[in-house]
Amino acid sequence: MVLLAGVLPEPLSASGRSSEKLNLPSLQSKMKTDPEGYETELHLIHSQFNSALELFQQQAALNFSSITGVGADPTVAKDLSDRAMFLSHVTPFYPKQLAEFPSDLAAFLKSSARTLPSGLRFHVTQALILLVNRKIIDIKDTLSLFMELQTLGDRNLRKLAFSHVVHSIRRMNKNHKNEAKNRPLQNILFALLQQEDEARAKRSLITLCELHRRKVWFDDRTANAICMACFHSSSRIMIAALSFLLDYEKIENDDDDSDASSSEDEMTQKPQVVISKEAVYKAHHKGTAASKKKKKAKLQRAIRTMKRQQRLSSETSTSSYYSPLNHLKDAQGFVEKLFSRLQTCNERFEVKMMMLKVIARTVGLHHLILLNFYPFLQRYVQPHQKDITNLLAAAVQACHDMVPPDAVEPLFKQIVNQFVHDRSRPEAIAVGMNVIREICLRMPLLMTEDLLQDLALYKKSHEKAVSAAARSLITLFREVCPSLLVKKDRGRPVDPKARPRAYGEVNVLSNVPDIELLEHEDEIDGSRDDENSDDAASISSDDGNENSDGEESQYTAEDGSEDEDIVDEEDDENDSIDEDESDIGDADEEDNDDEDKVETEEVEAEEDDDYEEVTDSSRPSDGAGDGGNEDKTSKASKRKLSDFEGQLIAADTSLRALKRLAEAKMSHTSSDSTDGILSDEHFRRIKELKAKKEAKTALAQQGFKIPSSDQLSFKRVDPAKLEAHVRLRLSKEERLALVKAGREDRGQYQARTAVKQKKTGGLSNRQKEHKKVMPFAAKKAKAQRSRQEKGEKRQRSGKQFRGKNAWRGGTHA
Repeated sequence: MVLLAGVLPEPLSASGRSSEKLNLPSLQSKMKTDPEGYETELHLIHSQFNSALELFQQQAALNFSSITGVGADPTVAKDLSDRAMFLSHVTPFYPKQLAEFPSDLAAFLKSSARTLPSGLRFHVTQALILLVNRKIIDIKDTLSLFMELQTLGDRNLRKLAFSHVVHSIRRMNKNHKNEAKNRPLQNILFALLQQEDEARAKRSLITLCELHRRKVWFDDRTANAICMACFHSSSRIMIAALSFLLDYEKIENDDDDSDASSSEDEMTQKPQVVISKEAVYKAHHKGTAASKKKKKAKLQRAIRTMKRQQRLSSETSTSSYYSPLNHLKDAQGFVEKLFSRLQTCNERFEVKMMMLKVIARTVGLHHLILLNFYPFLQRYVQPHQKDITNLLAAAVQACHDMVPPDAVEPLFKQIVNQFVHDRSRPEAIAVGMNVIREICLRMPLLMTEDLLQDLALYKKSHEKAVSAAARSLITLFREVCPSLLVKKDRGRPVDPKARPRAYGEVNVLSNVPDIELLEHEDEIDGSRDDENSDDAASISSDDGNENSDGEESQYTAEDGSEDEDIVDEEDDENDSIDEDESDIGDADEEDNDDEDKVETEEVEAEEDDDYEEVTDSSRPSDGAGDGGNEDKTSKASKRKLSDFEGQLIAADTSLRALKRLAEAKMSHTSSDSTDGILSDEHFRRIKELKAKKEAKTALAQQGFKIPSSDQLSFKRVDPAKLEAHVRLRLSKEERLALVKAGREDRGQYQARTAVKQKKTGGLSNRQKEHKKVMPFAAKKAKAQRSRQEKGEKRQRSGKQFRGKNAWRGGTHA
């Protein structure tokens, strides 16, 4: 054993009075390098720690205060904390000698934490955290202790224990989700959350929310535990759970760490990182070992940056709504229980509003039916109500297509009557119209024809907010149900016969979704139909050059009517198919046979109609003239020519109709020949055609697209958007602040001469003239001119009157 001179000059007393003579940091480093040579010092320090530990435990057992007991001496507390930190540092090097040290330290902290001085308690907790980080003691054995330490009222200790719990659980789930270790830890926190003690339940809830926000415990159990905290007996716990559920969207947009958020903000401002092959080659093959190491590290940083950019772009592009409310196992029971508590609670209005928002969001998210909720909202719908926009946003969120319209109709009428009338303020009218639009977007059956036409008249209002809200309502019903609007407000709707679905009506799919796109592939691509229409247009134009203007217009009208008839027939067929989708396959085949017969009969009827129309069009030319035989023969030749041309056009149109009929039959036979078996190529083609069709409809709708019910349920209604274009009245201080803000960009007013005097750079025009390079003739002329001016000046100098004093001085001289 190696003894160091000056380290232990005299034996240490158990009380630690001479601990200042011992240099613990140097001894610690030497014990790490040579563990076997310092076992005697280790036993001595360990015995000193145990003796001090017993003193503090006896003090805690006898309920002595830290002022009168052993803790009154700061040196004793400091020696104990130093030895605890020392032993925790050297424990990995002496696993056998210090096997009982971690458990003794945890038991001491658990029994005497409340009576210890704050400094000693903090250092002992740090020593225990060091043991947990080195995996000498498991977090499962100390989690309840660390949660207990957070309730002692010591702010620094609370921060230390909370950060340790969160970071240790994050570290445990860093590579993969360790469910075997997560489940016992979750059980401990869930049990603490259900306790009546408010402090413990609050710290447990904060820990669960933080781990869920950081997506460490992102499972159903944690989400349900947070949601069930809304029914805690303590109102503070309930408010904390409600605020977490409501503000989760804001929290989710934040990053996990402040450092990560700052780095990601800097990264988003930088351009996209592109890694070249040359950089990869240089990092692995060129330079020394140290330079290669630096290049590889730089390459890894660039790759991480690219991955982070891709993750951020994917998160921003996908509008996937998430909330812990998604994971509710019994959403209906949760809503009913929370609503009953809302009806009976005596909390302040802000807490009731939070409960209202959570109920409305859950109802809209899970498409629940809570019929008593809408009459409860109705009593608060007043323009002068506090937080009325938040209340109306909750009312909109609670509306969906599974709610009976009769249950929401009283609330809808209350909004219309209270907000939208001639004596109401423009801000209230605008908010009411926007709320009506959002409710009708989810439940269009609530709107009646008379009410919509009355609301549409507000589009002529001089207030921008009111007129914009009325126009947005008109735009919505142009797509949903144009028949409710006046003819001049309908515009050019995409589907004039569109109507909202009846209550409970559901489209049941009897086949692969969008499989009909494969049958109409050429129509979507615009290849065959465009070619046929171009050929028909060229034929009609060639024929029209030989005919008169009247016949030409008549033929084009006939073509247009035929095309419209064909489109109407196709629409009727599609409607019949949509209505009979759930029928048996044999009935579908019979319907198709009947439709084929009808189409052949219509083609024959079209030929007869075309022939009759052509002959009728030639009759007025016969009776127009009253002349002789020459007029009759010319008219007869014209009639024969027009008959021949009419037959050509009728044959052309019938040929086009036959081609379409043949294509339909070919596609029908081809779909039958595949026996309903689709390959990956078919599904890929369906996806492409669907994207093309959506792009076409989006262009036709001029950017307005009605979202589906699922998209509306995921979408959070922003109360600020209900007040769009509303200009609130500003106070005098706010107006002055706006005026001063507008003056910031302008410089301080100065006179022109002051600006010239402050001029620092550049030359004046007169200075620039002296530096101009002049030709020789100009220089010669300038020199001669200056000589003449100087001579004239000399001649005038003797004759000039120089003043009375100068003259007197000259005479005296």
